[in-house]
Amino acid sequence: MGAVPEAGTAPLVSTAVVPADAPALPQFVRWGRPVRRVLSIGLFFVIWHLLTKWDVDLYVRFQNIPAPWEVLEEAVALLAGRAFYVHILASLERIWLGFAIATVLGVMLGLLIGWFRFAEDTLFPPIELLRPIPAVAWVPLSIMLWPTERSSIVFITTLGAFFPIVLNTVHGVEAIDRQLVRAATSLGAGRAAIFREVVIPGALPSIVTGLSVGMGVSWICLISAEMISGQFGVGYFTWLAYGIVKYSQVVVGMLTIGILGMLSSALIRVIGARCMPWLPRRVKDEA
Repeated sequence: MGAVPEAGTAPLVSTAVVPADAPALPQFVRWGRPVRRVLSIGLFFVIWHLLTKWDVDLYVRFQNIPAPWEVLEEAVALLAGRAFYVHILASLERIWLGFAIATVLGVMLGLLIGWFRFAEDTLFPPIELLRPIPAVAWVPLSIMLWPTERSSIVFITTLGAFFPIVLNTVHGVEAIDRQLVRAATSLGAGRAAIFREVVIPGALPSIVTGLSVGMGVSWICLISAEMISGQFGVGYFTWLAYGIVKYSQVVVGMLTIGILGMLSSALIRVIGARCMPWLPRRVKDEA
């Protein structure tokens, strides 16, 4: 049997001994996360360059796909002008307005549905009925509902973000440990205090997850709406470039969408981390 430490003595600490001949971590692993991420993006562009240079035609055809350097030249030319920034600003305005509306409605309804049974019985069924409808299917109806093209696109963007936000909020409230509620009740907290001090902080991690997912979905809905009914925006610019056979501009538009969406989601995660300082950071294996 193992030795048991006597009372008043420090507990035994097990130390793992690494064999001298143990294989060292690869150099790629020791470089650090920022370098690895930059290298992964560089590898993506190298593969892209080779596929277009060799005109690969293995069912998937790359003969008409522009090379990275062609896309870079087109991007520099577009950024030197003013028109492309108009499209970017139009998309950013729509995405953040729609996302803000979806956040307010989604979090409020999610908290109510998750905490009150009456709200769940009356509000959740219509949400579940509308949730599977894709954003593209809403475009004709939104054009009839709203008087301007901007309003209809914001409406579709709001729908895209709303459903992930409300569902994650509901699941976050339902996952709260009921012992925390009973403990707060035993300490004399009222229903309003429990909702404010227990329910909202307990559901916050799931709410932030819903916001991050909702931001990604809202970009998908925004671009779809701009391609179909827009007159400005990155989606409209990309679809117009395809129509006039400017494939380099198509790829520039696609990469712009990816960059803007990535930065938007990263901003949501940073804000969420600032709102939850008590939440431990995830620990991942370095291998």
